[in-house]
Amino acid sequence: MKSVLMKQLLLFILLLVTTATSYSQILTPVQKANFGVDGELRSNMFGTPPAPGTDDWFNNSTGSGQYVIDVTDAATIVARYAWDAAFRRYPFYRTMRFPPYSTVNNKLLIDAVFIRDYHGDDTTAFVGSNKNADSPQSWAADATSVPDKNDILDMMVHVRRAGPAVTDSLWLFGGLSIDNVTGSRYFDFEMYQTDIYYDRPSHRFYGYGPDLGHTSWKFDASGNITVPGDIIFTAEYGGTGLSALEARIWVNRNDLAITPADFSWSGQFDGATASSQYGYASIMPNSSGAYYTGVQNTVAAWPGPFGLVLANNTLATSYIAKQFMEFSVNLTKLGLDPVTLLGGNACGMPFRRVLVKTRSSASFSAELKDFVGPFDLFLAPRAQAAGDVTLYCGSYGVSNLQVTNPVSTSTYTWTTTDGNIVGSNVGPSVTANMPGTYIVSQQLQASCLVYATDTVLINFAPDCSLLENNLTGLTVAAEKDDALLKWTVLRNSEINYFNIEYSTDGIHFTNAGTVDANDEMSGSARYSFNHNINLLAGNTIYYRVVMFGTKGNKTDSRIVKVVIPSRDNISIVITPNPVVKSMQVNVNLQSKQIVQLMVYDIAGHSLYELKKELNVGPNTITVDGADKWPTGVYTVKVISANKVVTEKVIIK
Repeated sequence: MKSVLMKQLLLFILLLVTTATSYSQILTPVQKANFGVDGELRSNMFGTPPAPGTDDWFNNSTGSGQYVIDVTDAATIVARYAWDAAFRRYPFYRTMRFPPYSTVNNKLLIDAVFIRDYHGDDTTAFVGSNKNADSPQSWAADATSVPDKNDILDMMVHVRRAGPAVTDSLWLFGGLSIDNVTGSRYFDFEMYQTDIYYDRPSHRFYGYGPDLGHTSWKFDASGNITVPGDIIFTAEYGGTGLSALEARIWVNRNDLAITPADFSWSGQFDGATASSQYGYASIMPNSSGAYYTGVQNTVAAWPGPFGLVLANNTLATSYIAKQFMEFSVNLTKLGLDPVTLLGGNACGMPFRRVLVKTRSSASFSAELKDFVGPFDLFLAPRAQAAGDVTLYCGSYGVSNLQVTNPVSTSTYTWTTTDGNIVGSNVGPSVTANMPGTYIVSQQLQASCLVYATDTVLINFAPDCSLLENNLTGLTVAAEKDDALLKWTVLRNSEINYFNIEYSTDGIHFTNAGTVDANDEMSGSARYSFNHNINLLAGNTIYYRVVMFGTKGNKTDSRIVKVVIPSRDNISIVITPNPVVKSMQVNVNLQSKQIVQLMVYDIAGHSLYELKKELNVGPNTITVDGADKWPTGVYTVKVISANKVVTEKVIIK
C-alpha cells in the first residue's frame, strides 16, 4: 500500500515538474516582436551593449528602433510642471504615433496608448470592498487617498504582431509605474467586449456586460469559440521581479466541463461568490513553451519624455529601482488571437476596452485599489467622405470624391449602383462624372473586413442658374498674422461678388470682408483673400465663402478651418468623448477669472450655458443630462477673459 502511495506521489510530483517546465516563463529582459521588455522605456537600448534596432515606448537614443507613443508637447508639459504644481495633478493621455495597423520595422503595429493617472487625492480610485469578479455595476469609486504601493502613476499598452502579416503572432505589451516599491505589488489588465465606461459624477461604471456584469465566452460542443468574452491578466511583482502572471476569461461555470479547442483550463475559477454561475477561469496554452514575459527596472531608469510626477505631487527625474514594471503576452499562443477565433477577422481584436487596476494582495479576490480607464483601443478614424461637386446643373460634369480624414494604412474602395466612377475605384479619392450615390468602404488593411463606410450623393438639376459647387478648391493657411484663403470658380460670369465669413466655433459666422468678381473673366477664375487673425481668440478659425450670383441668388461654400499656435492661457479637455450620460469639461487656467461655458447642437441651438468663476490651474465642470439630447455632434465653447476655445463632442 505504501509503495502504491509513494508511486502516486512521485507521479504527481513529476507531473508538477513537467508542467512547470513546459510552461516556464521568461523573467529576464527579452525582445518580443522586436519590442524591448526590459524594465525601461528607451528604444535602441536593449541590453549591454545596446541593441540599436529595438523598438520601445519612447526614445532618447540613436538607432533604427522606433518608439510607439506620441510625444507631442512633452517638453511643454515638463516645463510647466516646473512652475505650476497644480498642473502636475492633471491627467492626460497619448495614443500611438503611427496610424493604426502601420508596418514599422517589418512589424504590424496595431495600437498603443499612454495614460498619466490623477495624483494626490485620486478621483479614479475604488472605495469600499470591490473585487475582480464582482459586477462593475456594484463597484464604487471616488476621490480618495490610495496606499502608495497601489497608487498608479502612469500606464501604457501596446499591441503588435511579430511580423508584417495578420497571421504573425499577436503580442500584448503592458507597462505600469507605481508610487512605492515596498513589498509586492499586484495589478490587473482587464479587457472588455462592451463599451464600459466610468461616470465620475455618479462614481459608477456603466456599459458593462450582460453576464453578471461581464461578457462570457461561449463554446460549441467541440470546444470551438462561438462568442468571445472578457479577459483579465493578473500579475504580481515582488522584490526580484515578476512572481506570477495569470490569464483568465469570464465563463459560465458549466462550460468548464467543455474542453476548449484553442487553450486549456488551468484549474482556477472565481466568481463574486462561491456559488456564482459566472466567474473568471484561468487558462493556459495548448502547446508548451513560454507565452508571457515580465520584468521590472532593477536600477534607476529614465521615466520618459513626460517626466515623472509622484503621488505627493513632487517631480522625480528617474524611476527608483522596481518602480516600473512591464510584461508581454503572446495572445496567439494563448489562443486569444482573433484571426484564429470565429473564422478570423484579420483586423479584429479579442477585446474593445481596457481597465487597469491594482489590488491589495496576491489573492485574485483581494480588494481593488486604484484604476485607470476604461479606455479604447483599435479606434482608427472612421471614413468621412465629401465631394467638391454635389450638384450637376443642366449637364453632367466632373466631381472629385475624397475621404476627408484618410488613414495612410487603410484601403478605401468606392462603389456606386446608379453613378459612374472614372478610372480606378480604389484610393482615398476618385473621380465621378454622373449623378448618383457613391459609397466608400474602409478596410484597415486590404485583407480585413470592412471597418467603416460613408456616402456622397451627387444630385442633378436640369435648370439652375448658379451651380452649387461653382466654387471649388477652397483652401486656407496661416501665414504670420493672416489667414490666406484661395478658391476657384468654374463659371465666373455667373458671380457678382463673394462674402468671406469666419467663425471660432464652426457654427456662428461673422463677415470678414468682400471680394468683387473679376468682370474680365467669363470662364474659370481664381481668387484669394487675406484675413488678419492676430486679435482673434481661439486656436481654430473656420471659414466659408458665400457666393452671390448675378441673378440675386447665393450659395455657401463648404467650411474649411485653420489651426493657429496657442496664444493664450486656457486649455480644455472633455471626458468621456463620446458622451453617454454626462461630460466633464476640464478647464485649465493660468489666472483666476470668470469663464462662460456653452454647448450647442449642430444647428447652433444652445442646450447648456454656465458662467462661473474658476481658480488657477485645473477646474472641472460637470455637464449632466446629455442622455436627454439626441445623438450627434455637439460643440462645447469655453470663453475666458480674452480667449474662446471650442471642442467637438459626440453624444451616443
